[in-house]
Amino acid sequence: MEKFTTLTGVAAPLPIINIDTDMIIPKQYLKTIKRTGLGVALFSEMRYNEDGSENPDFVLNQPAYRQAKIVIAGDNFGCGSSREHAPWALADFGIRCVISTSFADIFYNNCFKNGILPLVVTPDQLKLLLDDAERGANATLTVDLEAQTIKGPDGGTLHFDIDPARKQILLEGLDDIAGTLKSDPAISSFEGTMATQRPWL
Repeated sequence: MEKFTTLTGVAAPLPIINIDTDMIIPKQYLKTIKRTGLGVALFSEMRYNEDGSENPDFVLNQPAYRQAKIVIAGDNFGCGSSREHAPWALADFGIRCVISTSFADIFYNNCFKNGILPLVVTPDQLKLLLDDAERGANATLTVDLEAQTIKGPDGGTLHFDIDPARKQILLEGLDDIAGTLKSDPAISSFEGTMATQRPWL
């Protein structure tokens, strides 16, 4: 998994509450088990018209936000069914960070498994970030995971909290298996002790 250290990119404002996983990646795209190729379908019901043409009003279709790496979203992002295709689609599009006041638990956990940083901020902080994001191509934010800061286009800085274990997983680019293997010496030691003390097991 690609390491997440510092991310600088355009932030797209998506101030909609309760964006569920079906809105992120509709059910008809769930037939694949590949993590690539889903970016084109990200938010497809909002991005495209019925005839397949782009909806010019949707934020990611606007020239300033086509290369966005960050999404500033409304409350309860990623609610609904527990489809891992949602973070797959975000990552394939190029989104590495989603900022909201709250996330659905399963989606939040899946983000860390796929190299995406989901950041929880206060409503006041979200308002400031949405104001920054409304600047279009000038809506560039820098997210520093090590320092746990978000720097706005005018140099203003916000601090965020994150679980230390999850932080380390992203900093090192570890998936679940690689994260477990970091504890291999302790696991092997435990198994050796158990084999000696309880050979009947």
